Amino acid sequence: MKKVLLLFFTALSLWSCNDEAADVTETTENSAIIERQCYSHELLQQQIEADPGLAVRMNEIERFTQAYLAEHLDERSGSLITIPVVVNVLYRTNAENVSDAQIQSQIDVLNADFGATNADISGVPSLFQGVKAGDTGIAFDLVGVNRKSTTKRSWRLNDDMKKANKGGIAPTSPNTTLNIWVCQLASGYLGYAQFPGGNPATDGVVITTSGFGTTGTAAAPFNLGRTGTHEVGHWLNLRHIWGDATCGNDQVADTPVHNTANYGCPAAGHKSTCSGTPVEMTMNYMDYTDDACMFMFSAGQSSRMAAVFAAGGPRASFN
Repeated sequence: MKKVLLLFFTALSLWSCNDEAADVTETTENSAIIERQCYSHELLQQQIEADPGLAVRMNEIERFTQAYLAEHLDERSGSLITIPVVVNVLYRTNAENVSDAQIQSQIDVLNADFGATNADISGVPSLFQGVKAGDTGIAFDLVGVNRKSTTKRSWRLNDDMKKANKGGIAPTSPNTTLNIWVCQLASGYLGYAQFPGGNPATDGVVITTSGFGTTGTAAAPFNLGRTGTHEVGHWLNLRHIWGDATCGNDQVADTPVHNTANYGCPAAGHKSTCSGTPVEMTMNYMDYTDDACMFMFSAGQSSRMAAVFAAGGPRASFN
């Protein structure tokens, strides 16, 4: 069992940023991506540096979440909420102007993964059957698609794609709608998300064109829509499973402590060298494994996501 660290978010402001990713130029082409990279944690650090009040707000969100979990442990089942989704497509080439079918394929993956109806959930090993999440009660409904042509070869990891005055597309009703931006990201990153508590003007999820959905521009090993599942998990207040630190804390009690991120498709029974040497949950959506090798949330993660919609929660406006 991992201890709950209620001051976790405040500590984020003391950590260094990923300078290499921050220095990416707008003209950098996105080379073939061979390892999953998500910029959500680094973006959060930058946002906290720019707005110290964000650390305070997120600390309050964490206190609220832990209080909710103490009262509603393991209550997550059945239908909870349907989230309206708007997809914002920024494209330079015809291929980058992803089709309606590709967009729907991503929505279908989100509904399967969050509903635990994905076919590969049968691959969850017996060790984790007892903590495997069932239906999270979170569903997704595509309500709109916005498209905009651009001359940018790639987009920096600075939220410009969300700003009309920077050539992007402003979010649609971010307090009641999940906005997903699909565009060519620089520096080999697959995507990133804004955690609850941030600025509504930049709220949502960004996914690079080659990691979006299951058809069209989606490219192996990230062609099963799991980048969307991973990033929406962040948007719903889930951390990377290794807690973004060596043997770190993801604030979820039923996920084992991981040394760090796992890549590719680790062998079954891969063990951490952290205290107790637990077998790592490498098939969890919040690790960095390939799409084909991540296929579960834990029950604790499901309950944590439910907390954001509770009365007083950071996304209660979606009810």
